[in-house]
Amino acid sequence: MLDLRRAKDLWQRCDVTVRDLPLALLLTVLSLLPGFQGHGTQIGQFPSRPYDLVAVAVIALEAMPLAVRRRWPGWSVALVALGFALDQFLACHALAGIALPIALVSAGAHVRRRRPLTIVLLSVAYVVFIAALQGLGANETPLDIALLYLALALSWAIGAWLRSTRAAEAERRRHVAEATRVAERTRIARELHDVVTHHVTAMVVQAEAARYLTAVPDRLDTTLTAVTDTGRRAIADLRNLLDLLNPDHDAEVSTPSAADLPALAEQTRQAGQPVELVQEGEPSRSSGAAEFVAYRVVQEALTNALKYAHGSRTVVHVRYGEKEISVAVSTDGPSTAAGSPGEGGPGPSGSPGGSEHGPAGPPGRRGSSRSLGGSGRGLAGLRERVGALGGAFSAGPQEDGGFLVRARIPLESAS
Repeated sequence: MLDLRRAKDLWQRCDVTVRDLPLALLLTVLSLLPGFQGHGTQIGQFPSRPYDLVAVAVIALEAMPLAVRRRWPGWSVALVALGFALDQFLACHALAGIALPIALVSAGAHVRRRRPLTIVLLSVAYVVFIAALQGLGANETPLDIALLYLALALSWAIGAWLRSTRAAEAERRRHVAEATRVAERTRIARELHDVVTHHVTAMVVQAEAARYLTAVPDRLDTTLTAVTDTGRRAIADLRNLLDLLNPDHDAEVSTPSAADLPALAEQTRQAGQPVELVQEGEPSRSSGAAEFVAYRVVQEALTNALKYAHGSRTVVHVRYGEKEISVAVSTDGPSTAAGSPGEGGPGPSGSPGGSEHGPAGPPGRRGSSRSLGGSGRGLAGLRERVGALGGAFSAGPQEDGGFLVRARIPLESAS
């Protein structure tokens, strides 16, 4: 099987003239065999002549140009037509006469320039050919002449149809390739947004908090360590993403899943965001893609909470069902006390405030519930991710000033 495939690949790599040559040789040889002599197309009632060197030359002219029917289709059909005319004038009546419709099909499929002119010239040549035969005594009826012309025209039309079909297929493949490139660029942009935005946001928030902890070396060291750990995780995630996008990377690349949610929540807590993670049920074996999307939903929601409601309580609720994964991330309204003296920020004298959930944040990061949703780019990407799996996604402000992100992600087995 491997040898046959290799032979086929080698044959496909050969020049098109080499691949078309066997048909031309086959017609030439068959036409010269005694059992096939005189059994070709016959116009008029001229008696067949014995095969001599002239007949052999006519047959070669009639069949051998098929070897260049795709390389030079115009010259091929012209030479074959000339050979066919001589075949009829000299009454060879060779089997090679079937080369004419084959050449017309190839011409209709492969002639690129001056196609209308080629059709006109071939039609004029046909009229001259019939007139000359009639002058030599061929008593063909107008109906026979018209039917022969229609048969030859149909051969050209078949080639033209093949040409248009190939062009349509090439256009379809171009559109598919372009759509694939756009989808790949979009996927890369989403992954980069998810990875970079979350880690960089956490690092910025932690770095801002460190400025207000200079008087407390222990907590300052803890905060700077958290920044370092976050940076290392960012580098690791970016390397993992680059490996995922590299087609030459053979090693198995891991993607985030439900097992990584506790670490994600802890990382967000270290950035100063009070996060409560609640998980119900157990992930299904067939929930790989759904788990990945669920992780990205939680990650984006926590990133927005860090950016626009730092210090506000955030509750992450993930429920694993038999047919779907449900995610709900609710964040209280942007905190007005996250950085006030004595409640997470330094006091007037620079003494530290405190928070049981992590390092203190910068003073007074206030915002509206609308800004809590972020720029919308990340949420729009989440909506597309969830929608691609047939799920439902919603995100919006709540009456109490908070923000709620919900996602319902069907499992692969249920989709």
